[in-house]
Amino acid sequence: MDIGSHLSVNARNFGKKQAIRFEGRDYTYLQFNQEVNRLAHGFINLNVKKGEKVALLMRNSDYFVFCYFALAKLGAVIVPVNFRLSTGEVHYILQQSDASVVICDDEFAQLIEEASQKTGIRTVITIGQSKAPHHVSYQELLTDQINDPDVDVSETDDLEILYTSGTTGRPKGALLDHRRVFNVGLTMIIGMGINQHDRFLHIAPLFHSAQLNLFLVSGVVLGASHVIHREFHPIETLKAIEEYKITHFFGVPAMYNFILQIPNATEYDLTSIQRCGYGAAPMAPETVKRSMDLFQTDQFFNLCGLTEAGPGGILLDPEGHKNHLGKSGKSFFTTEARVVDETGEDVVPGVVGEFILRGESIMKEYYKKPEETKKVLKGDWLYTGDLAVTDEEGYMTLVDRKKDMIISGGENVYSIEVEQVMYEHPQVLEAATIGLPDEVWGEAVTAIVVPKDGEYIDEQEFRQFCREKLAGYKVPRNIVFEKQLPRNASGKILKYKLRQKFEEVQS
Repeated sequence: MDIGSHLSVNARNFGKKQAIRFEGRDYTYLQFNQEVNRLAHGFINLNVKKGEKVALLMRNSDYFVFCYFALAKLGAVIVPVNFRLSTGEVHYILQQSDASVVICDDEFAQLIEEASQKTGIRTVITIGQSKAPHHVSYQELLTDQINDPDVDVSETDDLEILYTSGTTGRPKGALLDHRRVFNVGLTMIIGMGINQHDRFLHIAPLFHSAQLNLFLVSGVVLGASHVIHREFHPIETLKAIEEYKITHFFGVPAMYNFILQIPNATEYDLTSIQRCGYGAAPMAPETVKRSMDLFQTDQFFNLCGLTEAGPGGILLDPEGHKNHLGKSGKSFFTTEARVVDETGEDVVPGVVGEFILRGESIMKEYYKKPEETKKVLKGDWLYTGDLAVTDEEGYMTLVDRKKDMIISGGENVYSIEVEQVMYEHPQVLEAATIGLPDEVWGEAVTAIVVPKDGEYIDEQEFRQFCREKLAGYKVPRNIVFEKQLPRNASGKILKYKLRQKFEEVQS
């Protein structure tokens, strides 16, 4: 079955059940499906065809969800775009994806007007009133037709082009069909035990593959209920969990960190939470422990996946958290993972190698990038560019990106190992490790540290704290204190920006 048909089935099976809530607007599954169909017929009137690329530049909202499922029912290819990108970056994605239609919130209408120049965009649809007279209003697009559109969509038809986070350069578009996206949801349904009675809170951006495919799509396929927030705010998040009795919470590590800084966080009733997921970036063990205490549950899941896998990868389940906290986990259901050397042979436990994956959710290709595709897809395997190590029980731990590994004095230093130690320091809010050029050592281990509000960290004391837990060559030689770290929308720290910034300072 294609993704859109699951919504139609749910509308018939339990149409009165609450499906979507956003800023006071509530929709049952019947109403949800009808809104999607009204919109789908509006797209048809605009001559949106099966296989056509349609970009979404939108914050989280009910409209985002309606657009996604309406396009899915038409067999269009959805291109979610990070609304935090610059005009030039949006232009690149619109052009590279071959998008011909873009849907945006009215606040981004001017950005789209500029970014769509010299691209194939023929129609711009805005949520709200755009100042550009040639833009089409979302509300005017809606029809009175509430029946399913008569379009034959197959599970092998393309559904999404998901652009990578671009932590090392230009983002690449991972192409996924309906079957691959369904398999991502199936992984969550089985791996995390989610079901139709769950109530999801969506605070991470829906343009990102984790929130979109792992939780929104899987939850709609099941018939679960969804509370959507336009953006993340730690206090509003706690209020929503208490008010709507949220059962399933997902956030990137930075979100958990911000929630833990709320002085009266323990005063909120969070007992409805049954499962907590985190991912997109490593979360320090100490932060996981404190989060377990706050949410009063040990049902935590470390979701370590890649956009190129739908996202998919490896999972540390609650049982794994008991004895292997800090590790990344084992293969998801439907996915196989290995750690290999440069010849493609498995490394022995304790030896660092490249993390590779294969499974039913791996992308078809990087859209229109055959050379880049060949570099990462070798046979059935996706070569991720991540470095990892396994233990005797088969648990894997991602230690670094190949491009982020530091070589100091001839020794390999893996940034995650250093960062986990730094996060144990009671005055550290956030931390990152990079290598900077050094005449003596080749690269000097450099710590970028964000202290907690109102806290002062003594540099010598901090270095001694690290020395007690790390080998001497891993202890940061340079320590820099900053107010914040550069991150992308998925929560990943942009280490290349840190390297650029501090290499310029050195020169």
